[in-house]
Amino acid sequence: MLNNKLLNENLEAGDLKRLVHTELHIDEYKSKMGDDADVCVISLKVAGKEPSSDLVSFIEKGYDYVLDADVSSGEKEGGDYLVFVELERTSDVPKQIVEIITDILNLTEQTIDEWRFKYHKSSTEYPLTEEKLAEVVVLDPEEYHAQYDKEQDEIDALKSAAGLDVDTVAPVNDFTESLRVAAGIK
Repeated sequence: MLNNKLLNENLEAGDLKRLVHTELHIDEYKSKMGDDADVCVISLKVAGKEPSSDLVSFIEKGYDYVLDADVSSGEKEGGDYLVFVELERTSDVPKQIVEIITDILNLTEQTIDEWRFKYHKSSTEYPLTEEKLAEVVVLDPEEYHAQYDKEQDEIDALKSAAGLDVDTVAPVNDFTESLRVAAGIK
């Protein structure tokens, strides 16, 4: 009886038809598994809590390179939920994302040509291809720090100018460690 129950709970072709939105967001949300420079967070919108949970289970069981997958704790407008998938930030991320979405297409009966992605805080949409992902997404942790730590510095400067507490903690890497040692803050 237990095996029959498990068999009935697995997703089959078409089970998520019209439930998964065709827009993927990359690095819009912070990682819960580690430093954002080391972890790439992808998110997609799914209609309903149960289909979202089913998709998370499908993703977690299907890919050994997925660090974590989770459903948003609350409902978005219209009854949608976000599904978050965390991947190690490497040059393999474009291939991994396309592989995950290609497998999801079997569940949604969509085509890859229907899918678009947005990166970080940009509103620009791109076609979901390995080539475009490799071009747009920052795949190197050091490059990620170089690009986005400047943004945080600007935010900290604005907070300071406004008289607000600046609570940003510097990332731990060779450069910041050498600065801490030089300043006697170890």
